[in-house]
Amino acid sequence: MLGASARVVIQSVSQSVNLGPRFRAALNDVLGGGAASVLTVTFGLSYSLLIFAGPLSPYLSYGVAATFISSAVLAAIIALGSSLPFAVGGPESSTAAVTGILASSLVEHIQANDPSAALLGPVLITLGLSTILTGIVLCGFGVTRMGRAIRYVPYPVVGGFLGATGLLIVLGAIRVITGQRVQFATLDRFANLLTVSELAAACAMALVLYLTWHRSRSSFGLPVILIGGVIAAHVAFWLAGIPLAEAQASGWTFQPPPGASFMLPWSAKEISHYPWYTVPDLLGNLIAVIFVTATSTLFNTTGVEVASQREADLERELNVTGIANMLSGALGGYPGCISISRSMLNLNSGGTGRLSGLTVAAVSALMLAVAPMLLGYMPKFVLGGLLIYLGADQLHKWIVESRRRLSKTEYVSLLAIIVIIVQWGFVAGVLIGTVIGCATFALSASRIDSIKYSFDGSEYRSSLDRSRDDQALLAAHGGEIQGLNLQSYLFFGSANRLYQHVKALLARHPECRFLVFDFKLVTGIDSSAAYSFAQIKRAAHDRGIRLVLVHLPAAAEKALRSSEFISKEVNIIAELDHALEWCENEIITQHQGREQEEASLRDWFTQILGGERDAVALMHRCQRIEVDAGETIVSAGDAADSMHFILDGRVGIMIPADEGRTTRVRSLGRYTTIGEMGLVSHAPRNATIQAEIASILYVLGAEQFELIKRDDPVLSQKLLTYFVSVMAERLTFANRMIAVLRR
Repeated sequence: MLGASARVVIQSVSQSVNLGPRFRAALNDVLGGGAASVLTVTFGLSYSLLIFAGPLSPYLSYGVAATFISSAVLAAIIALGSSLPFAVGGPESSTAAVTGILASSLVEHIQANDPSAALLGPVLITLGLSTILTGIVLCGFGVTRMGRAIRYVPYPVVGGFLGATGLLIVLGAIRVITGQRVQFATLDRFANLLTVSELAAACAMALVLYLTWHRSRSSFGLPVILIGGVIAAHVAFWLAGIPLAEAQASGWTFQPPPGASFMLPWSAKEISHYPWYTVPDLLGNLIAVIFVTATSTLFNTTGVEVASQREADLERELNVTGIANMLSGALGGYPGCISISRSMLNLNSGGTGRLSGLTVAAVSALMLAVAPMLLGYMPKFVLGGLLIYLGADQLHKWIVESRRRLSKTEYVSLLAIIVIIVQWGFVAGVLIGTVIGCATFALSASRIDSIKYSFDGSEYRSSLDRSRDDQALLAAHGGEIQGLNLQSYLFFGSANRLYQHVKALLARHPECRFLVFDFKLVTGIDSSAAYSFAQIKRAAHDRGIRLVLVHLPAAAEKALRSSEFISKEVNIIAELDHALEWCENEIITQHQGREQEEASLRDWFTQILGGERDAVALMHRCQRIEVDAGETIVSAGDAADSMHFILDGRVGIMIPADEGRTTRVRSLGRYTTIGEMGLVSHAPRNATIQAEIASILYVLGAEQFELIKRDDPVLSQKLLTYFVSVMAERLTFANRMIAVLRR
């Protein structure tokens, strides 16, 4: 509305005077800055009352001076240095709220120690020091580029922080209107008719602001409404026959303060009388001031970027805002930052240059002389209603609107943080909120599947072209390769789910011999995840499975090596294609050798049984085992519950000798059997059988032999005939040996 009017005025003036483009731009900036100044003045008066309330109300003139000094300095410095030329800075409702909490806490500690102690000097020193320190921290964030780290603070923590700030603004507004702090012990003081009437008038004012200015956001809407409220109040006083002095005495309007008093608190006398014993108790509130100012700077800058569709230099904004706060603190002001509402009002009104912010600074400086006179005629419920509206608007944003954006867990944590901050302070709220936020994040992240997809060797192969025979073999035995493509960050929650998945996978695929993990999409791994991989390694080792790691990042490899997960049993291969090729080669080599082995076994069984059908039937009843050199196959005294077909290798029959030694009485090579007499007679074994070299044996157990006798009598008869022939050959050989020894 103002922007359109301003453009009309400028066009008419430029046509009549033939103004140049620079002058027209400057005039636009002045008009835009004038519109933004209206909000700065209005908000500034309410912030003064919010901070200098209760015991500090006698020093309201100093609060007005501090407010408009802050507004002038912040507007000027941000206008001159911001990466957004139209930006307007000043104290914000959130920064004013935490500053008021800091001042109130200081007063409480001073009065608890000495009720007669001076308050003004310590309060101004505290405001100045906190603002200077806030500026130093902001500059530190800007120089080190750490400002963006604050965006990693969990959203419910930020929401709870700012929601609590809104609630504190409402509570501060009630204190401004009634002069009473809202506590359980003081609730009876709100029962009188005058207090209820004042609060009702303030709530009505807040409702009018919501129904009108909240929806239109017009340039002059807010001051018109506030001036209308002032006029309506004075008309009501006149109709009721209440003179201004009586209205001031009864609390309907403010007592007229003296002229705005500018005071630099850095004198040696004030510093020497400062209550330094309160500093430890104020640290929490001081951190809150810094945190809120930094958060508001970042969020407001981002908000202006989005609304204006222009990009800002975030580090530059932090540095400029830091410098502005340091200068504001040095002059006795309090913290502030770039303002979304004032910056966008300036831009929409035609202001695009730095002169807009300088105009706001000039108007703020002018208010040092005018503001106290205005307060003498200002009803408390008008500015109190404005504060209630600002606080309620912030509460609505973070308690009502955020409900649609947050999960139930996040929303409950946001409400809990608000309660904690109001009850125990900002530090407790932020710390507990951060812990809740991290726990909520860990729980949510653990629900994200760490496995992007899984595959086996029959459906996903290497790029190597193979013969038809090899392809057929891999199609039949590709299930021996099981692969998992991992993703995201692996920590205690997701890694434990991965371990449970691997256990279930191995249970479903007992044929698995190679387990491939692809780390290409993994962003990191922590020590607890390394422990879960150690569990996976033990489970794989128990089943004789080889682990293969692909695309393993250096950081993840370091974490896995530190947990002793990586050893010679674990293969690390650079690419998935090469890993699959290696696994496929191993499978082909093994199964081609196995096929030759099975053919040799079938030929042997066919020879001793007289038919291929019986040979195949016997093969299905036997279990294949491999033994290393020196490994005991059976021990003397064991139950004779099996016999062994020696397909390859050599085993020895050992009996005890002198001095605990053993001696070999017989050695058996390939295509021989041992233990057939025990299988028939069920007598305990009278000797130990030990592998002399690595050997391959097929074991026929007593249970399978009984099934053969029951289900396949022909095969059973042929086996018994074979046993008799073997024993006859051994007996013949033994007789010849005895004959030789008798010579």
